[in-house]
Amino acid sequence: MNYQKLGAALAMALNDVQDSTTPSLTVFIHTEQITDAAIAVLQSVGVNDVTPDKDTFTATLSANAISQLSEQPWVKSLQLSQQLRLLNGGKKMQSFKM
Repeated sequence: MNYQKLGAALAMALNDVQDSTTPSLTVFIHTEQITDAAIAVLQSVGVNDVTPDKDTFTATLSANAISQLSEQPWVKSLQLSQQLRLLNGGKKMQSFKM
């Protein structure tokens, strides 16, 4: 595992993984321009919609897949994707009058 390519949140989340073979972490994969060989590697670990014109991918991966990708020279970084929440808890916002 090349920890220099991992974001801090992803590195910490990897410590909590129970099964390193089960896809459980949603990550952003930032790459340099990819070759056909790189496309094959991305697809083999479960990344979908891989095309040569992209340099950022999102996928839910296992710890093993993250480790494998972190060792690839064409991978710039791997970042944990955060679950977004509504700030108002999903409640309808009240309008205000001026």
